[in-house]
Amino acid sequence: MQSQDVAKRPAASPTDPVVDVEQAEAALVEHYPRLVRLAYLVLPPSLGRNRRVLTAHALTQRALPRGRASASVIPAQSTGRDVDPGYAFVRLNVVRTALEAGLPLSFRAWPKRSQLPPLLPQVRGLRLFPRSGGADELALDQRLSALSGPARAVYVLRGLEKLPDGDVRRVLAAAGVDADEVDEALSEADEAPAQYELLDSPEFDPCSLHARPTDLMRRRQHGKAALAAAAAVAVCGALLAMPGGGWGPDGAAAPAYAQNPASQAALNPGKLIRIAPTAWESSAREDFSVWPARGDLTEDTALLRRALAVWARPGESVQVSATPGTPSGGPAGPPQLLYAGTVDNARVVILYDGLRIARYAEPKDGTKGAALDFARVDGATGSEANAVVLDRADGNVRYLTAPWVKKAAERDLQKPNAGALPMTITEGITSPLASPAQATGACTSWNVLQLTDDTGTRLMSDLGELVPAHLTAGRPGAVHEVSGAAAQHAWAPFACSLGAMRSLGVRTVNAWQFAAQPLPDASGAAEWVCTRAETWQGGGERVLAQFRTPGGIYGAVAAKASGVAACGVRDPHVLAGVLWKSAAGHWFLLAAGSKGTEAVSATGGVSGSARGALLAVKTKQGVQAELKGTLDDGTTISGLR
Repeated sequence: MQSQDVAKRPAASPTDPVVDVEQAEAALVEHYPRLVRLAYLVLPPSLGRNRRVLTAHALTQRALPRGRASASVIPAQSTGRDVDPGYAFVRLNVVRTALEAGLPLSFRAWPKRSQLPPLLPQVRGLRLFPRSGGADELALDQRLSALSGPARAVYVLRGLEKLPDGDVRRVLAAAGVDADEVDEALSEADEAPAQYELLDSPEFDPCSLHARPTDLMRRRQHGKAALAAAAAVAVCGALLAMPGGGWGPDGAAAPAYAQNPASQAALNPGKLIRIAPTAWESSAREDFSVWPARGDLTEDTALLRRALAVWARPGESVQVSATPGTPSGGPAGPPQLLYAGTVDNARVVILYDGLRIARYAEPKDGTKGAALDFARVDGATGSEANAVVLDRADGNVRYLTAPWVKKAAERDLQKPNAGALPMTITEGITSPLASPAQATGACTSWNVLQLTDDTGTRLMSDLGELVPAHLTAGRPGAVHEVSGAAAQHAWAPFACSLGAMRSLGVRTVNAWQFAAQPLPDASGAAEWVCTRAETWQGGGERVLAQFRTPGGIYGAVAAKASGVAACGVRDPHVLAGVLWKSAAGHWFLLAAGSKGTEAVSATGGVSGSARGALLAVKTKQGVQAELKGTLDDGTTISGLR
């Protein structure tokens, strides 16, 4: 038996000729009668002559590719088609779908489109069938009806297409027939007499047809039933529309498949919003809405149409990703084009709809392996609208920068004394930057993007998303850029903590030294730093309290929390503790609160209290304690955990 997986095709070779829609359409129009005859002969005769005719036309008309595709089957040997990959591709689709149409319906799987009666073409009130042939044609039709679908295909490809068995085998394999079934089909077709000249008979020509009426009495009965059903629907609709009747669960909504003008406009590349290159210079806004359209493919209508179509309805093969809290549905109206061009080995399109950035990428040699990425950017302005990731390759990242960016540089956040390495900007695109978001192993460096415009210098860090995170420093409510030497030195020991914030939809990360604590046993003074990551979705914030001893290269995470207000604008306070061992071998519970903390106490495995924001209590290794702080206004805060 032929398997239900007949539609699975082997992967095309890189050397196969590439067929586009226009080439396939030209082949289909030129050889339409032969292709329809081929489909008619391969279809099972059990369908009946009328349905076979309509199905043959439907399958042939649906044989065009959706885009560019590979033709992996040898073309026919007949004159005029021997070097036409377009004909080979269309013929393969006709054979494949004709074989699918002969499969039995299964309750365990959805039927394939070719197994159902064709939607188009349709002829009402008439039955269509080819002209009758002689006794030889009738006998051949009966013999073909006794063959399996693959065996019929073998017979027809041998006789109608003049293909040798080696090429027949390749066609069936590409159509999804298993190798064992191909061998059986070849053997089965050998048993039928080779009357190949009869295949060109009018008996098997679904383009030259007779027409007869269908059952007139049944049509009259069906018409009466349809009128009665329509009257019932009208009465029910009137009752539903009456006051108190309600409209049902969908209210006044249009039908599920109604065409919406705004949605249609959103998929039209001609409706894309394109901003003038100098619009940003006179605008009071400094966000993505004033970015111009850039790139060498901004006029490639086919590419833009594919990007919009994939955005609206990505196929199963498209790799889709979105930052947390980002809706991935299609645009509500025509989006704004930010970029369309070739980057390395890909074609990239970047679009903006006021809420999201959408990045579509496909290989230069086709659409297999296309990717669609989303990032939420509502309310982005200034530094947050400075750059978008254009491409990632070989551990490097390229950015598309805002039109107001004057300079770009690469800086290692862990090495503030090393200075910044200049990067080139060509039509808004930066040279490659080694991305820390894709690095593995020990954290020995953290490269960030340094952007300069007329208002100053800012640092941005790649955290594995479309929009880099903006780095700041200082007390919540009074943060500043990490542009000076002091701020860069303050960030350096805590740069690697950014690795804990990858792929969280991070908008900004602020580092704030909230306390300095003298250590017991005359061990110097330690730093307490809070790093807080704000997200685009307005929730899921990540807060880390970090502790660094004198001379320490890295800060140690003492406490962490998600979705809390601590260390932020709404609650600019924080309290954290850590177990620490002095050089003399003594263990201590150390705790520190931010400015405004009047007292700190510990309970549980350790008991102790102190006036002010600092606490140091001698203890043992491995104990656990609960921290509580009292602010100068009497408010109680708990230790970060």
